[in-house]
Amino acid sequence: MWEYLPPLNEHNLPYPDTIHPIVVHFVIAMVLFAFICDIIAYFTRNFRLYEVSWWNMFFATISIFIAIIFGQFEAGLAQPYEAVQPILNLHTLIGWSLSGIIAALTGWRYVIRSNNTEKLPMPYLGLGLVLVVIVGLQVYLGDELVWVYGLHTVPVVEAIKEGILQ
Repeated sequence: MWEYLPPLNEHNLPYPDTIHPIVVHFVIAMVLFAFICDIIAYFTRNFRLYEVSWWNMFFATISIFIAIIFGQFEAGLAQPYEAVQPILNLHTLIGWSLSGIIAALTGWRYVIRSNNTEKLPMPYLGLGLVLVVIVGLQVYLGDELVWVYGLHTVPVVEAIKEGILQ
């Protein structure tokens, strides 16, 4: 069965480069843009921005699950060494938590949108700010995995294969 799988390249992936960061950047942008639209709409009473925010959260909810699927797959192929394991575990835990938080906020937003398209409650905006902070922490951890620990970079993959990193 293993012979039917594509061979791994120098990044230890069956495809040219990591897909998780590509998809996850859409999620980051959509969540941040949705929050910015909500804040601007709240203060300027430009209620059309609430619709923009809603659709960004809707597509962020779908996209985060795609990002998690690729993240889990690529994390498994990274063969994480001992020093990176705590950061990768925390990044994974927060990623799965974010999927639930984003889905719950999107569900709440759907109910708000169904009842009144010209008003957004302050608790929703507060939780939106909490979401932005958690996304910021997740971005920091993801950057650390690549730029500090070098997951899926050629020198680290070679070091793992040679047994230098364990």
